[in-house]
Amino acid sequence: MIYMLATIPLAERVRPKILSDYIGQEHLIGKKGIISKHLKQGVISSMIFWGPPGTGKTTIAELISEHMDRPFYKLSAVEASVKDVRQVIETTKKNDLFNPTKQPILFIDEIHRFNKAQQDSLLMAVERGLVILIGATTENPSFEVISALLSRCQVYTLNHHTKEDLLKIVENALKNDSVLKDKKITIKESNALLRFSGGDARKLLNIIEIITATASKEVEITNKLVEQTLHQKLAMYDKSGEQHYDIVSAFIKSIRGSDPNAAVYWLARMIEGGEDPKFIARRLLISASEDIGLANPTALVIATNCFKAVELIGYPECRIVLSQATIYLATSAKSNASYMAINKAQSLVKQTGDLPVPLALRNAPTKLMKELDYGKEYKYSHNGEGNFIAQEFLPKNITNTTFFEPGSSKKEQEIKSYLSKNWKGKYGY
Repeated sequence: MIYMLATIPLAERVRPKILSDYIGQEHLIGKKGIISKHLKQGVISSMIFWGPPGTGKTTIAELISEHMDRPFYKLSAVEASVKDVRQVIETTKKNDLFNPTKQPILFIDEIHRFNKAQQDSLLMAVERGLVILIGATTENPSFEVISALLSRCQVYTLNHHTKEDLLKIVENALKNDSVLKDKKITIKESNALLRFSGGDARKLLNIIEIITATASKEVEITNKLVEQTLHQKLAMYDKSGEQHYDIVSAFIKSIRGSDPNAAVYWLARMIEGGEDPKFIARRLLISASEDIGLANPTALVIATNCFKAVELIGYPECRIVLSQATIYLATSAKSNASYMAINKAQSLVKQTGDLPVPLALRNAPTKLMKELDYGKEYKYSHNGEGNFIAQEFLPKNITNTTFFEPGSSKKEQEIKSYLSKNWKGKYGY
């Protein structure tokens, strides 16, 4: 019996059976989690789980189905077709499963891999409530899920597991797993375990399984043992999650650090690993604004066109387009002024709340609003010299607050000169 259990992956063997056994994602299924509140009220609607690999998307979907006592259908977007989707829907009708309190749950793993036609095939069933859709994706749903389907689903974000969560998961596995509990396994050092897992619970359990698979009854896990074992056995790149985020991180940091050679190397690693080219192109789009921004506004144009080209031609030719855009961004002037400006502005909004809009800037579509002086003192900028008239645009409590601080690039210094000329010392320009 133990031998048969050992053939099942550890992550599957210790998968929680009830919601209360789940470790992590407190904001969703903890005592005060949003999903927990809905389940207590007996309410469930279609949703999409967005988060990194190994954060429990599949597990939570299965636990919801068990908790709500609903029929559960699972499809993988990598293998399923429109026919498979329709077959599930027809099965629910044939078996007379449609019931407002017993709607079956259709779970689609990696829903971002469904094309438009496949996603369209879900619309009618979701809209009419024939099924409750739960989709799981590691990619931003705004990019990968059609708007019609997205508007019918609540998107929930899952986070990497915390250090505390991961250690609890390991402790639970060592204590309760039918195979591991018969061995004397001691975690002497955990830094390497946590570092290599990167917040991925499944990856963490895979590491434990690799280390203990051929070990004797007594195993002392140290940082050195973990590093030696993984360097021998882990794959070079796994687009499903093993080094997915580590390599794209190295890719973006190389671009940020203006090293085109390193950037192209990490690009090649992703391409050879079979990474989705649109995933790479989206990262270039982000980098074009976050790391280059106003130092070279053309970078965003290049990155946008790169994304469109990737969509049009795909592999293998799109690798050339990705290389061109990567080298352009890596060799471009850099500035994070736009990134820092929005971060500062959002932080202040969170601190100060909904400050009133100055009367001069308010819209005045009604007679009453005009009588209340809405928009009365507003000055139309284009009527001023150089299309500029000095006036207050920020709420009274935060006047003269500076969010945008131009960098040292030629373009940003030109912007600073323009602002200094017009604002004459205000905002520190």
